[in-house]
Amino acid sequence: MNNEKQFEALFNYATIGIIITDTTGTIVNVNKKAEEDFGYTKEEIKGQRVEILLPQSVRSKHEHYREDFYRHPSSRAMGAGRDLFGCRKDGSVFPVEVSLSHYTVEGSLFVMAFVIDITIRKNNEVTVLAQKAELEKITREIKQLNISLEKKVEDRTQMLRETLGALERSKEELSDALRTERELGELKSRFVTMASHEFKTPLSTILSSSFLLEKYNEADVPDKRLKHIERIKNAVDDMKSILDDFLSLGKLEEGLVMANIQTLSAAACFDEINNVINEMKAHCKKGQEMHFTHTGENNIRIDRHFLKNILSNLISNASKFSPEDAAISITCKITDHDFILKVKDKGIGIAEEDKQHLFGRFFRAKNAVNIQGTGLGLHIISKYLELMQGSIQVKSILNEGSEFIIYIPQMNDTGHEKDLSN
Repeated sequence: MNNEKQFEALFNYATIGIIITDTTGTIVNVNKKAEEDFGYTKEEIKGQRVEILLPQSVRSKHEHYREDFYRHPSSRAMGAGRDLFGCRKDGSVFPVEVSLSHYTVEGSLFVMAFVIDITIRKNNEVTVLAQKAELEKITREIKQLNISLEKKVEDRTQMLRETLGALERSKEELSDALRTERELGELKSRFVTMASHEFKTPLSTILSSSFLLEKYNEADVPDKRLKHIERIKNAVDDMKSILDDFLSLGKLEEGLVMANIQTLSAAACFDEINNVINEMKAHCKKGQEMHFTHTGENNIRIDRHFLKNILSNLISNASKFSPEDAAISITCKITDHDFILKVKDKGIGIAEEDKQHLFGRFFRAKNAVNIQGTGLGLHIISKYLELMQGSIQVKSILNEGSEFIIYIPQMNDTGHEKDLSN
């Protein structure tokens, strides 16, 4: 599948609705999920004002909000403190969450709306609130009944106490369910915000290069065409990398990923690392060079796929956080007890206070917030290493560089981990 089809699949088969409008509020594109949620086909709503997707009662107000947004565009979630609704083709209304992002192509502003149908969640909230109200009502009634029955026999009193205890436990369970639902909603909102922010730059690159390619049809400008085709490829690769991070995280946290441990000769291991380095050269900044050294002759037991992903991620980070013409050092050492892999750069480094959070989900160091990334790469690496009983260390000095060290313990012929005390 080529990069263009991958991007088209990402847009059309996203699990949330995506609607793109121009500065007049006219719909210029929608994906399949948006068609499904609103009941329109793309052909029916392209060219229509976005207010066609809103309830009749709020359309005039929305035009004012929309015009204000275009005057001061910013990426943000909508509807804070109030409920939002969409209107289907058949006139039915349903609750939604909307997050907005924007991008500019050749001076023209476009707005992307990420729309989530939250009907199920709203219904669940109504149900939970009704249950809570009913529970509070029953609790009050039972407490009053308990007062009137205090003088009755002990077994009756004991029975009422047990009933109250069961009701309190039910109340706690409902509170836990509400808290879990809220946490899931926050995680989804964080994903939408992250995706809208990280996709903005490559989307702008793709669209601008696509428009420029239409102007370079003459045979005497092949270099310009190739330049913009390469920009599109790189932008789609960036989006694919972001999507791969989210998919990998989901599979890892659901326990769907298992280590496939294989025995590799030292030579095969070094070849594998060389292959990754050669693949990553195309993604490095101008003038950056990678130097690979290795020692050891023992066979190792390792997951080849994990090794490739770990090394690719570390090299990508080293390049991303280092200046042009900087050197990146990759060192591999195989001993009787360990497989040791080091990736060292001379980049921006990591502050001491950030190191303890470095392998958490979505974490970005303070000096890296303006550099593209999801904050998931090192978290995924740590998960891969857990599956291989490995570990990772980091040495870093701010503004001088960082070194990441991977340790994967090796087993002896009986299948037991080798003694590391020698």
